[in-house]
Amino acid sequence: MSLPTVQKLYAVIDGTWPASAKQALGPWMVRLDSSGSSRVSATTAEAPVTDADIPHAEAAMREAGQTPLFMIREGEDALDEILAARGYIIKDPVNLYATKISDIATTRPPAVTSFEVWPPLAAQIEIWKVGGIGAGRLAVMDRAHHPKTTLLGRLNDRPAGTGYVGLAADCAMIHALEIGQDHRRQGLARHLTRAAAFWAQDHGAAYLTLVTTQANAGANALYSSLGMALVGHYHYRTLPE
Repeated sequence: MSLPTVQKLYAVIDGTWPASAKQALGPWMVRLDSSGSSRVSATTAEAPVTDADIPHAEAAMREAGQTPLFMIREGEDALDEILAARGYIIKDPVNLYATKISDIATTRPPAVTSFEVWPPLAAQIEIWKVGGIGAGRLAVMDRAHHPKTTLLGRLNDRPAGTGYVGLAADCAMIHALEIGQDHRRQGLARHLTRAAAFWAQDHGAAYLTLVTTQANAGANALYSSLGMALVGHYHYRTLPE
């Protein structure tokens, strides 16, 4: 069984982390969302574009009160060059990881370490808030129509971490995995990742997937150590402030 392609994972992001609205505009798909999450407010090219197409996308985003932001996926070098020539700068290069569920749903987390919870509890919301994940991103989780859950992680009998996982097609994707500052480097992120895999297995998923910024060295090291394969990349381009 081969791993899903990067193109498939782009669609899984859309399915598990949906924008509040999407507008087809010429060659563009303009995502409209007030959450502050780049994944749901970035415009993508769905057909070949030219320099003359850029102002139309910019106008649509500005009309919605959003700063122009474009997601550059693999194979979109021409668009990347057009935006760079217009003064757009790279933001948040991202890695996409995937693994077969059967390769990671092997050892369950220790008892009372991880709990499946929907809707999220106040303790989880507080952990996310401290980590910079506010009401807007919680609204993204809430609007997802596919099977989904959150995971509450506990250490020393205290709420210590949380994450969200959603299902699209045969792929489960983890988002917003956050460990409280006082509970890091104690293995909880590893436990929650495995817990997500067991939840996904119970819901018929074949693969566990996720995205993380290339700058997050700890997360990249964790997912590599779990045997997850680097499937591809993307980055954003935005105008400098």
